[in-house]
Amino acid sequence: MLPQDSFGYKKEPALIGVTEGVIMGARAWALLLVLCGTIFLEGADIAMLAVAIPSIRSDLGLSTGTAAWVISAYVLGYAGFTLLGGRAADLLGRRRMFLTWLGVFLVFSGLGGFATEGWMLIVARFVTGVAAAFMTPAAMSIITTSYAEGPARNKALLVFAGTSAGGFSLGLVIGGLLTELGWQWVFFAPVLFAAVILAAAVRLIPAPVSVPEPGAEYAAEAPARPRSGGFDLPGAAAAAGAMLLLAYGVVSLEHGLDDWPLTAATVTAGLLLVAAFVGIERRAAVPLVRLGIFRTGTVVRAGLGALLFLGAFMGFQFVLTLYLQELRGWSSWQTAIALVVMGCDVVLAPTLTPLLVNRYGHARVILAGFLLAATAYALFLPVGMDWTYAAMFPTLILAGTAFALAYGPLLIAATDCVAEEEQGLAGGLLQTATQFGAAIGISAVTAVYGLASAGGGGGAHGNAGDPEGSLDAFRAALTVPVVLAVLGVVVSLAGLRGGGRKAQPAARSHESGSTFSAAATSASASAARDAR
Repeated sequence: MLPQDSFGYKKEPALIGVTEGVIMGARAWALLLVLCGTIFLEGADIAMLAVAIPSIRSDLGLSTGTAAWVISAYVLGYAGFTLLGGRAADLLGRRRMFLTWLGVFLVFSGLGGFATEGWMLIVARFVTGVAAAFMTPAAMSIITTSYAEGPARNKALLVFAGTSAGGFSLGLVIGGLLTELGWQWVFFAPVLFAAVILAAAVRLIPAPVSVPEPGAEYAAEAPARPRSGGFDLPGAAAAAGAMLLLAYGVVSLEHGLDDWPLTAATVTAGLLLVAAFVGIERRAAVPLVRLGIFRTGTVVRAGLGALLFLGAFMGFQFVLTLYLQELRGWSSWQTAIALVVMGCDVVLAPTLTPLLVNRYGHARVILAGFLLAATAYALFLPVGMDWTYAAMFPTLILAGTAFALAYGPLLIAATDCVAEEEQGLAGGLLQTATQFGAAIGISAVTAVYGLASAGGGGGAHGNAGDPEGSLDAFRAALTVPVVLAVLGVVVSLAGLRGGGRKAQPAARSHESGSTFSAAATSASASAARDAR
């Protein structure tokens, strides 16, 4: 029988020996490049559309509410199905889910470019968000099951996290350029990029490999290990329904408080479905979500931390964009260039953050990230009507650095000490938290801005005729990111007291060859990990 490397590839005899580390290193880097490509695509896709919305609204004659739902539909699909997407990766196969939903992402992104009505765009964006909800947790779980636990996996996750934010930051610039050519290119460009990723993924992501019977020459390729008892359809339906209703309730706050009875009823229905989901999972022979995972402290704290951090980050970025464009009159292109500095995490996440995590542990680095974020947002509270870019720069660079310090280590914490067969679930829980965090952050700053405006209508333009009044409303809205970041500091301190451990080096056998090379995990190590 031919031995296999840590990614499930069967090694040819000629590749075993002195060249093994080089070959494994090349494969590991190539695999990571493909997976990071998808998270870059997702971040850039969101940012490009945000820049292009004014042009889309003008060209298609969309109302303000319809234009807002073009953005919100993606969040609704993403947040509503991420938990189900993460578990589907575990149960139905990570490679299968990744490739299938990357294809769906590609198709519906392209269809968005051909839209001639607002409802077409909303449907296309909703399905694209659903595709991302299945694709992203699958990509994350492929990383956590393909790279050895320890420095190799940590660095891979940090690169993955940095690429995500980098995609968003660069997407603002790319979106500004493409919108000049025509807003349709904001949809067509991701199609081209996704097609390249899909072609590479088919080749690089290994098919699942079953354990061979004694005496068999090769390990046969097989689908993900089936689970007895079938798929938990009632649990899946309850989970998807609950997440959709809760996401709809949160997103509805962005569009004003006029329909608050409907919003309250939607959230109440969502909470009732959550209770029903818990009851279903307790009785299910093979539950969709093993409720015991919520007793893993790092998983819960990482999820809450991600919700607070992304809520603060996205809320601040939303207010900042309104301040620059609505109050200061900057163009979308000028705004995009100004925000590029926040993408410094693309450089810091794979270089500085791994060193800090290895030396101090992810819990301390997460705390440092939240402290930096709180400082950055607080520095912007006294923003004036005539602030120069130099006055804004300290906040922007600190916010980008905070992202590099906090987000990647949160990914590590979310998947630390989680059994391999639940890595997709852990990733899905984290991505659900990040999407709800982003929606809550934007909704909260929008609501506070509306209440602080003279009109009090909850809209982003509620006080456009009074610059000083608008500035006061912006300052009030900026308190939301500060409060969320301070709450994140409290959660991080609890994690530090709860035993956030310093990252331990991988076994010596993992240190040879590429940084990302991982020796095949022994049966005893797997058993020990599963027992934790």
